[in-house]
Amino acid sequence: MPGFATRAIKAASRVPAAPQAPVNVPIYQTSTFEVGSALELAELLEFARPGHSYSRYSNPTHAALEDALAELEGAEACHVAASGMAAIHGVVLSFLRTGDDLVVPRAVYGGVIGLARSVLARAGITATPVDTTDPEAVGAAIGERTRLVWLETISNPTTAMADIAAIAELAHERGVAVAVDNTFASPFLCNPLALGADAVVHSTTKYVGGHSDLTGGAILGSSEVVNGAREIVINAGGNAAPLEAFLALRGLKTLALRMVRHSSNALAVGQALETAPGVSAVLYPGLASHPQHALAVRTLRDGMAGGMLALEVSGGRAAGERFLDLLRVAVHATSLGSVETLCSHPASSSHRQMSDDDLASAGLSPGMIRISIGLEDPDDLVADLANAAAGAAT
Repeated sequence: MPGFATRAIKAASRVPAAPQAPVNVPIYQTSTFEVGSALELAELLEFARPGHSYSRYSNPTHAALEDALAELEGAEACHVAASGMAAIHGVVLSFLRTGDDLVVPRAVYGGVIGLARSVLARAGITATPVDTTDPEAVGAAIGERTRLVWLETISNPTTAMADIAAIAELAHERGVAVAVDNTFASPFLCNPLALGADAVVHSTTKYVGGHSDLTGGAILGSSEVVNGAREIVINAGGNAAPLEAFLALRGLKTLALRMVRHSSNALAVGQALETAPGVSAVLYPGLASHPQHALAVRTLRDGMAGGMLALEVSGGRAAGERFLDLLRVAVHATSLGSVETLCSHPASSSHRQMSDDDLASAGLSPGMIRISIGLEDPDDLVADLANAAAGAAT
C-alpha cells in the first residue's frame, strides 16, 4: 500500500462526479490539469483539441464566461484576461507592428494613453489622436501607416460618443480595422460587432462584474481576431484568474437589471444637476443637451444611456478636488460600473498623464468629475451630489 502522504494527495485530488448539474458554474481553482500523453498536452497547448492543460492558457471557468460573453455580444469567440488593460494590450499588439499607426480618440481612457506612451512608443508604433465624434475627422486621420482605429462606445470620461457604424464603414474602405472598448455601455446597451467593429473589449471589472470585487477583461470578435489577441495575452502573462471569472459570471446574471437602474438613476441625477448651483455643465448621453444625444438614442438599447456622467464643477481644478471631499453618499474612488456611486477627478487620477492643454483638446476640463452612478435611491444621490457641487464652488 502507498504511504500516507501519497494516499492523502491522491484522495484529496479526486473530482467527484455529480449526477445533477450545479446551478452555478464551479470555480475550477486549479493551475494545471492531468493529461494522458505528451501529444495530448502539446495539442492542448496549441489549442488543437478541446480541453485544458494549464490555467494560464485556459480553464473551464474561463470557458464558461467566454461562452456567455460571446453569446451576449454576438461574437464568434471570446478570450478573458486579467484586466481590461490586458485585453486592450492584447488586441492592439495583435493588429499593430513596428512602423504602424493607431488612431485613438482625443477623449480616451487614460490607460490607453499610458499604453501608447510606455509600450507602443518603444515598439515604434505611433498613436494619432482625433475627435472620433466626427467621422470625417477620423477619415482624415487614417494614413498609409494606420492599421487600427480605436473607439469607445461612450468615451471615458467625457461621455462623447462615436458613430461606430459610420467609422467602421470608412475604415474598412481603407483596409483598416476597428476595435471598440464597450465597457461604459456593457453588452446590454450596445453590441459594436453588429455595427461593424472587428474587435470589442471589456473591462469586466466594471459593469459585467458590477460589485467592485473583481478585476478582469475580455476580448471578443471573430475566431481569427480573438486567437491573435489571445496569443499576446497568454505570452505576456495576462491570464484571468478562475475566481474572477466566476464572479464575472455571477455579475452577468443581474446585468440587465442593474443597467436599467443605473440608467434611470443617472438620468434623474443628470436632469437635477443641470440647473444646480455650482454646476457648469452635465455631460450624459441620455440628456437632450448632450452633443450626441440623437446618436445615443439610435445606438443604445431603448433610449437608456448607462450610468456614466461627467460633471463640470464651477471653479476649475481646485473646485473639482473640493467636490470629492464633500461627498457623503457617493464614494471617492477610482473604477466604475458598481452598485455604489463612485466619483473621481480625472485630471488628477485616470488622466493625470495629460497637461492642461491636452485635457482641453480632449474636452476634459481640470474641474471635471467622472461619476459612475450606482443603485442607491436617486433622491439621496441628487441631494449628495448637488450639495457637493454647491459647496465646492463657494
